Amino acid sequence: MTDHTSAAAWPPAPAKTERLVLRESEARDRAAFVALFSSPEVGTYVGGSRPRDELDRAMPEVPGRRRGLFVVELDGAMIGMITLDRRDPGRPGRLRPEHVGPGYGAGPRPEGGEAELGYMFLPEAWGRGYAAEACAAALDWFAAAHPGEPVVLSTRLANGRAMRLAAKLGFVEVERFEEYGAEQWFGVRAARA
Repeated sequence: MTDHTSAAAWPPAPAKTERLVLRESEARDRAAFVALFSSPEVGTYVGGSRPRDELDRAMPEVPGRRRGLFVVELDGAMIGMITLDRRDPGRPGRLRPEHVGPGYGAGPRPEGGEAELGYMFLPEAWGRGYAAEACAAALDWFAAAHPGEPVVLSTRLANGRAMRLAAKLGFVEVERFEEYGAEQWFGVRAARA
């Protein structure tokens, strides 16, 4: 499968919003990545946290440097990350033609494999609108780089914050399913014309 960012320049120029910068990962972000993945609060809805000492040993010098991963920076420091990756076709959750509108999928396309939005923020950044601001900027970048392509999002139904953000960003429910021992919500944000 072709990487969704292969047609777009990567890394893109840093994207600036009113308060934030979305950019490629740098070595100075390592401590924030360790804090993010070791946080019990962050791990609540993403399968749990990992031990800090294990992360310290395993984390590369420049973590997260790959296509589709944006570091979210506030006042020069990383507060979270956003990913736009291809959804594993083996996972539950499928788009049907009525969810994506005309003109999408004209050529051969594997079942699944849609662009999927993911995000994680440090707990001290929660409740301030940063996730909405950063995700909107990442979705704008994706829409410009891949006109006409929808984006999907999956989250635990019990994650009220994520459900509210999905609605705010324009995602609509496609289906629900059981995965990772919990009920999941799967939605799509149709491509903007």
